[in-house]
Amino acid sequence: MTAPSGRARTLVRVFTQLFTQRFTSTCRGARLARQLALVELHAWGFPESTAFSADAGLLVAELAANAVHHGRVPGRDFELKLTLLEELLRIEVSDARRDRRPAVQPHAYQAESGYGLRIVDAVAADWGVTDRIVGKTVWAELARRRCPPAGGV
Repeated sequence: MTAPSGRARTLVRVFTQLFTQRFTSTCRGARLARQLALVELHAWGFPESTAFSADAGLLVAELAANAVHHGRVPGRDFELKLTLLEELLRIEVSDARRDRRPAVQPHAYQAESGYGLRIVDAVAADWGVTDRIVGKTVWAELARRRCPPAGGV
């Protein structure tokens, strides 16, 4: 048997921190999820005043609000999971409704809602939906190291 030509590239994600918490499927639960995520990120070395924490807080707020408004099942909570990896932060919000999958909606003139996933799509490095036994998980990944914008601003 011959060895493969070239080097096989193996992607290894180094797990560094984990936070998991369930919240009531209410507006208060969504706000608390964002606040506790920012507290946890601060404990991990990302102060609230940083762009990274601001973006993470925005992603948690949007995903939690979607879980409350579109994934709510009476009597069921939603779950927030933050996983800090060497190169990124993975944010997962799980709810109990598998039938209501999120999708970026076309722009509607003067619409008062429907922009949440557009924000997630713009801020996150990647995002998607995974089915669970009961419900679904909407996840977003935020790069830990960002390149400075062009022009040095």
